[in-house]
Amino acid sequence: MAKGDNNNGHKRGGYDCCSFCGRSASEVGMLFSGMNGATICDECVERGYDVLQEQQEAKKKKSAKNAPTLRREDVPKPTEIKEFLDRYVIGQDAAKKTLAVAVYNHYKRILSKGVDKVVNDEVEIEKSNIIMVGETGTGKTLLARTIARLLKVPFAIVDATVLTEAGYVGEDVESILSRLLQVADYNVEQAERGIVFIDEVDKIARKSDNPSITRDVSGEGVQQALLKILEGTVVNVPPQGGRKHPDQKFVQVNTNNILFVCGGAFDGIDKKIAQRLNTRVVGFNQGAALHVDRKNLMQYITPQDLRSFGLIPELVGRMPVLTYLQPLDKEALRQILTEPKNSIIKQYERLLELDGVKIVFEDDVLDYIVSKAQEFRLGARGLRSICEAIMTDAMFELPTTGVSEFRITLPYAKERMERAKALR
Repeated sequence: MAKGDNNNGHKRGGYDCCSFCGRSASEVGMLFSGMNGATICDECVERGYDVLQEQQEAKKKKSAKNAPTLRREDVPKPTEIKEFLDRYVIGQDAAKKTLAVAVYNHYKRILSKGVDKVVNDEVEIEKSNIIMVGETGTGKTLLARTIARLLKVPFAIVDATVLTEAGYVGEDVESILSRLLQVADYNVEQAERGIVFIDEVDKIARKSDNPSITRDVSGEGVQQALLKILEGTVVNVPPQGGRKHPDQKFVQVNTNNILFVCGGAFDGIDKKIAQRLNTRVVGFNQGAALHVDRKNLMQYITPQDLRSFGLIPELVGRMPVLTYLQPLDKEALRQILTEPKNSIIKQYERLLELDGVKIVFEDDVLDYIVSKAQEFRLGARGLRSICEAIMTDAMFELPTTGVSEFRITLPYAKERMERAKALR
């Protein structure tokens, strides 16, 4: 590298001018030397950079143009959304209706008249983020994923347990949007109409109401950091995720039209609900408590209970749509096992069908699996783990035995379950 006439290396090779534009070293600010005496001036480098930038912008516009866009007439009605959810999720009618209405109103808001906010007679429609409360394995994640599949919009699942305040070990809250960008293939316009499911949101609850000398960096600190993102703001997002640093390039993402769905088990919140309802009251007011279903207190949940559990009022206020998921009874678990389009039994039947084997589950085996799932109290996820314990030996041997049909009987299922317990 040399500036002006001080480019001794070029003179030794007989070249003191740019190999691209032909101007001499005295006519440009700087010359860069390469192999075999080739040189390029600073102005040619700048022009080449501008051309590359234009090509990259053209590629982005082309990909954005070719990307599928959600139109107002394409948004299904609430009844259609619920009918679609019924194909994949058993029960939970109250949660389905609440989600269907919230999602329909959200996309109707951002797609009407082609503007971000629908303004009619000075009425501004605000975003309606959703929070779902329910025991593990009741279908919170499945509901959100199924809705995203129906709408064909970018959908990202993030875990709230890995989030911390900026500057501490863990992930910044902006990593939520990095995941959404990656799912949308870095198409910002598509990402800004996507859905983000924040799982395990109950794990960022305030640890205690008492002041502490240490910072709650993974609890209340994360809640504070989420406030603006949930409400709607322009966020500088590191495209590849990770921590921010001054020399990093950012992508600006407007979260005003991103629908945030939060879910959590909120283990122990039923005690807060019972305390509020005063279900143990004795005396003259006990008549009011008799009408409370103590076996399913989750149906009486209110924002007040979320606040007493440890969510700050500002965060609760930014998630105005609150719904709950019913605990799964024996009948619901049996339906989940066999009825949905992607039910667990249908998945095993398809897996072995690819090997030319027809698998048959007897009815008493299905009842046995359901009873074990209730015993383990793992919800729908427990069904899969029990089926795996029963089916592992069969899936190992059947592809090489050459049989065309195999029946799973109750003695066979019990034997495999007992063997699985012994191994543990």
